[in-house]
Amino acid sequence: MDNSVTTVLRGLESIRSDVEEFYKDLHAHPELGLQEHRTAGKAAAALRDLGYEVTEGIGGTGVVGVLTRNGRKGQDGTENRDGREEGRAGPTVLLRADMDALPVRERTGLPYASTATTTDREGHEQPVMHACGHDIHVACMTGFARLMAQAPEGAWHGTLVVLLQPSEEDGAGARAMIDDGLTDRVPRPDVVLAQHVLPYPAGQVGARAGAFLSAADSLRITLHGRGGHGSAPQSTVDPVVLAAMCVVRLQTVVSREVGATSPAVVTVGRIRAGSGPNVIPDQAELELNVRTYDPAVRRRVLDAVERIVRAECQASDAPQEPEFEQLTRFPPTVNDDEVTATVARAFTDCFGDDARTFGLQTASEDLSEIPAAFGVPFTYWGFGGTDPDRYATAEQNGTLDRDIPTNHSPTFAPLPQPTLDTGIKALTAATLAWLGDGG
Repeated sequence: MDNSVTTVLRGLESIRSDVEEFYKDLHAHPELGLQEHRTAGKAAAALRDLGYEVTEGIGGTGVVGVLTRNGRKGQDGTENRDGREEGRAGPTVLLRADMDALPVRERTGLPYASTATTTDREGHEQPVMHACGHDIHVACMTGFARLMAQAPEGAWHGTLVVLLQPSEEDGAGARAMIDDGLTDRVPRPDVVLAQHVLPYPAGQVGARAGAFLSAADSLRITLHGRGGHGSAPQSTVDPVVLAAMCVVRLQTVVSREVGATSPAVVTVGRIRAGSGPNVIPDQAELELNVRTYDPAVRRRVLDAVERIVRAECQASDAPQEPEFEQLTRFPPTVNDDEVTATVARAFTDCFGDDARTFGLQTASEDLSEIPAAFGVPFTYWGFGGTDPDRYATAEQNGTLDRDIPTNHSPTFAPLPQPTLDTGIKALTAATLAWLGDGG
């Protein structure tokens, strides 16, 4: 293992119990996107106590902490606008962790399970749960930040930027921070790094060059009919039947219009229509999600969705054209080849056989907007959070999909250890590939 990694990780045992308690506290107190006031406040306080220069409230609840080691002033003694010292020694690395939870009622049975409820942006009361592991991400990031701050002089050099992002789940958080002047308020990084806990065996970490996460488009489609009494359907245009036909026909887009070697997913996740069993309504709404990796496939699928819906409306003699509204749009996460190779080597050195290459993931992320705003490369990796014995049994029985809870499940509960240690070690090894002895 690299000398700088060994040096920094010597402090891990002494902070382990604090990190675990912090994680359990975050898990018990989840907050929805752009409502992460408690989470952001605790993370900011932890960073400030460690000597980081902290900026809060970027994009609403975003937090950034900056720590420089071995920086030096330029010949004229001045500093540049973003606080970095001219002529500083070493590169700048930005690491991002997301903070928001989901409107899910927890069913893990854990002693620190969430019982929280809140009001969402539309005024609806919602249960809240960290069903995607963002509490793990924040705990790992603050633990890593502590190790870096407490490392002896000479263990690393350069500038470390720790970014806690709000509202990843709806794709709004990264853009909110950028629109609030992120690129002018923090040092420009040379590279951006991020990670996500996934339902692989705890202790494993996996990098992947190129495409890793899919692009995702969520749409709301309003279908117009002509309402009337349930006893006289002949005088109506029934949007419920129209919606049903659209749902069935949309299932053929991937199976019949996309090549078998091009991954794509079309999911109709919500149908809303009607007010009673004997009333044919005037309209119905579909909400659907499209996931793709290739821009050409994305365009083909979206075009097919619109073509099919319009054709079904015409076939049903709908009195009005359907309306299409884009709800969210996530870019694909495409890792830089060179940066990923550097991180993969660091993982092999640190984790040995537990360093893997993970496959394509059909989840989506808004991380890539941050490095794009700075114009720098990035890589995003995964690490496991599932009990290894449970995973091995399910794998042997061919029941991984049934027996291993995935992100967003109400029973998703990463094993605290070795998951937290793995996340901290991964952040350390990856960062010190730039800021360590060999960086």
